Amino acid sequence: MTVLILTSEEDVTADMVVAVLHERGVPVVRLDPADVPGKVVLSAAYAHGDFDGHLSVNGHVLSMAGLRSVWVRRPGEPAAHAARSSPWLTAETRQALYGMLYSASTRWMNHPRNAEQARHKPWQLRIAHLSDFAVPPTVITTAPRVAQQFAEEYRDVVVKAASGPPPEDPALALPTTRIGPDADFSAVAAGPALLQRYIPKRADIRLTCVGPRLFGARKRTAPGQVDGRYGDTGYTWETTVVPDRIVKSVHAYLALAGLAYAAFDFAEDEDGLWWFLECNQGGQFGFVELHTEQPIAEAVGLWLAQRTTDRRAS
Repeated sequence: MTVLILTSEEDVTADMVVAVLHERGVPVVRLDPADVPGKVVLSAAYAHGDFDGHLSVNGHVLSMAGLRSVWVRRPGEPAAHAARSSPWLTAETRQALYGMLYSASTRWMNHPRNAEQARHKPWQLRIAHLSDFAVPPTVITTAPRVAQQFAEEYRDVVVKAASGPPPEDPALALPTTRIGPDADFSAVAAGPALLQRYIPKRADIRLTCVGPRLFGARKRTAPGQVDGRYGDTGYTWETTVVPDRIVKSVHAYLALAGLAYAAFDFAEDEDGLWWFLECNQGGQFGFVELHTEQPIAEAVGLWLAQRTTDRRAS
């Protein structure tokens, strides 16, 4: 039984997990959907009341019947490396590759259907509320007046992108920025703005979840720091204990979202309360393992290596 990893060719985090699987003698095939068609050959047959599918990668043939699990790590766009790529070829290749993989009885980390839904910040906030996390008051709007009223109510707010850090030199975008009610909100009409009550924090928390296993990491923040992803505070990530209340809420969130892997970000306030900021279904964990020496790659490898057809965690 073989583990399939869908990721780009250069992915150090995937390399860490591949090493774990090799150490345990677990067969693993790694491919980038961008190499289909071309370096990767696929074939699926639906006939005589049965299904049979195969992938050929660098001379290794993987049968769908022998698929142990699939890790969707950082896959490229299907057919992106094809000699004559096109939107049509990408759509056709996606249908063929993922349609074949969906037809197999296997476990996913994470299933693309669940992963796509989990990327949406408004949906995350709803699931966080249902899971009993502490969630800062938030509004997402294209109405300048609504944004103004929100800022007037909470006085100290941040505005940030719902889809993550903006690309280089965006026309109408800001990194996470702290603002007050006297700001000019007219630009909100040009695109959705996410405003959230500012949480004065003493630390950033990254909680990495691999199946039922939780790995907590904490990094102290500098005074007035808004976004822990930017700027050197002089502090580093350290292992931290996960409060029982958070453990319960995390498991509830993962069950509602149908995720086997997730990376949660929290802001820890001066009272020690963890405020939910976001849940990244494909978040990096290499930097956490590097600083804290927590065995996250090993946990991912062990989850993928399990010999079970129980798909409840898929």
